Amino acid sequence: MKSDGVFKQDEKDCLYIYSQTMNGRTQYGIVGCASVDDYMNDIIKKHELTRPDKEEDRKNHVRVGNMNAEPVFFAYPNVPALDAIVAAVVKNTPEYDLITDDGIGHTFWVIDDSAIVKQISDLFAKVPFTYVADGHHRTAAAALVGKEKREANPNHTGNEEYNFFLAVHFPDNQLHIMDYNRVIKDLNGMNKEQLLEKLAESFTIEEKGDTEFRPSKLHEFSMYIDGNWYALTAKPGTYDDNDPIGVLDVTILSKKVLEPLFNIVDLRKDKRIDFVGGLRGLGELKKRVDSGNMKVAFALYPVTMKQLIDIADTGQIMPPKTTWFEPKLRSGLVIHSLE
Repeated sequence: MKSDGVFKQDEKDCLYIYSQTMNGRTQYGIVGCASVDDYMNDIIKKHELTRPDKEEDRKNHVRVGNMNAEPVFFAYPNVPALDAIVAAVVKNTPEYDLITDDGIGHTFWVIDDSAIVKQISDLFAKVPFTYVADGHHRTAAAALVGKEKREANPNHTGNEEYNFFLAVHFPDNQLHIMDYNRVIKDLNGMNKEQLLEKLAESFTIEEKGDTEFRPSKLHEFSMYIDGNWYALTAKPGTYDDNDPIGVLDVTILSKKVLEPLFNIVDLRKDKRIDFVGGLRGLGELKKRVDSGNMKVAFALYPVTMKQLIDIADTGQIMPPKTTWFEPKLRSGLVIHSLE
């Protein structure tokens, strides 16, 4: 693609604005390079564990291509001065403006004015931390390949392109985390009545019939079983609002339902549980249970950006399959060469 002229190297350092529009809502990200040093020094904060096999797969991708072709998805604490710059840039004609097959709009502006590039960089220098929202494996791979390259270069200066990797930075107040729900293959030897009886120890239960029920607040859950929806409200004492992990609904579900009632302890490895991203809706939960493939489904209220940042700031790790970000970043709009 480089030799065919599909991709062209910018003649000078640029930043870019990348907007995504889904269901009438638009979020604006700043595309630029993040620092390998910031990743190693925890200036870029994480909230998920990574798996070595998945890391290695993505590292090979970066090593062989010698480029970052897939940007990572970062959040940063909202800065009004940056918002003002972005608002001014997007009044101009975009470089790309397209709607992909999934109905999501992608619009892209190039910032090649060196004064504006410097202004943005200077403002970012004052941002204390950025946060990996989505793409922990890609982030780790990009940073670790950069580290490998510096260790292999006896003339390393710190200014080489491998010291940086491609990221899209979104202000935290524009991001929307969707629910990440659970479906379970069997009732672990219980029937529905026994399950409801055991759930009543930790939850107030209200039957909702065959009408879809979506949780509307923290500590409220939805359950679908045998053609019926139920509202489950966690009772006081089942959660700890002062603990960034203990307050999470995924923690409540694991500690009060999945572990004691279903004997599902390791969410990463247990084959009796599956996960359904919120984009697929409650209808997907109903479909999976009605098909007989799964016995029961649980829908959760989405995690907030504040919860994500609180966990990352305290150095803790979210339980697996907690956050689902939409829309996803498109690869290939901009590429960062490590050469």
